[in-house]
Amino acid sequence: MFSQTQEYALRAVIWLAGHRDEGPVGNGRIAEDTAVPPSYLSKVLQELARRDILTSRRGAGGGFVLARDPDKLTVLEVINAVDPLKRIVTCPLGLKTHGTHLCPMHARLDAAMSMVEDALGKSTIREVMSEPGRPLPLVEMTGDDVP
Repeated sequence: MFSQTQEYALRAVIWLAGHRDEGPVGNGRIAEDTAVPPSYLSKVLQELARRDILTSRRGAGGGFVLARDPDKLTVLEVINAVDPLKRIVTCPLGLKTHGTHLCPMHARLDAAMSMVEDALGKSTIREVMSEPGRPLPLVEMTGDDVP
């Protein structure tokens, strides 16, 4: 469902969010620590910098730094910066009989995509930095909802 570019962007941003106190970090170290090919990661990081999610500095002591507050930066913003989620707005089959209306199948697929988009738009980078093995709930639960 998610592209490799989106996955690599999220890995890098989450890693940088966890290393904010280190100052600029080079592509090589980020690539090694996130298990992303350096040449691919370089392109992803440059795109994130163009979209003002990261800042970059060249030369000695240069590298990348998270430019946004991880408490406010959403997963959706990172994904859309490198490879925007695509919604279904017209019939992917090009059937003229559907006109501007989606068939039931594509309408449901688009509704599911809308829910994914909504969930990612409500998920901050800080939230997805939680401890491994302790996933965050997708919806807020009240005391009555907890088993």
